[in-house]
Amino acid sequence: MATRHNRIIALLLVPLPETMPSFRTLTLPLFASVALMIAACSPQDSTPAPAAAAPITVDQAHSALSAEGKGFTVGALMSANPVYVLFDPQCPHCGHLWNASLPLHNKVKFVWLPVAIINAKSLPQGAALMQAAQPLETMNAHEQSILAGQGGMSAPSSVPDDVAKAIATNTTLLNRLGADSVPFIVARQPQTGQVITRAGSMATQDLAGWLGL
Repeated sequence: MATRHNRIIALLLVPLPETMPSFRTLTLPLFASVALMIAACSPQDSTPAPAAAAPITVDQAHSALSAEGKGFTVGALMSANPVYVLFDPQCPHCGHLWNASLPLHNKVKFVWLPVAIINAKSLPQGAALMQAAQPLETMNAHEQSILAGQGGMSAPSSVPDDVAKAIATNTTLLNRLGADSVPFIVARQPQTGQVITRAGSMATQDLAGWLGL
């Protein structure tokens, strides 16, 4: 028995061929490349998934958010072609997209729909933004705090039932759209009327091009 045990140990100690790359060599560049591609925030592992509901197709996405989503509107308020953004107040990538969208406010009506998928601050901060008397100024200050690593605005932990229900509906809509990260953008191209969706942030020029401006 001892002889067999010694043979097993000897096999385990045989060095790998020099031509075989180590696990560390393979995985570190892979993780780095994946990290560079990520431009969106995903739910934390501890965040429960929203209840299953009927999926929403891309063609249905714009009308579904118009009918069921609730948030605050900024930009060209008289525009008949709103762009919907599902976002979590704790997501820094949403803050980057917010900043990128500001130069387009003279052309585009943005409707920002808060969801709660990241942590315990998501719901109260989303509620405060929805109820803000001046949503543009409030969102500006909040996102600057998020991007500075300061955690965002202070918000009461007590959220009115109707506002909490609206944010829960937005979160369910995100799930029904098949999205697993924020920001998630839903728009309708002005030239063709085609509904388009996209997850993640982008620069102002890229956002304008994607929207067909």
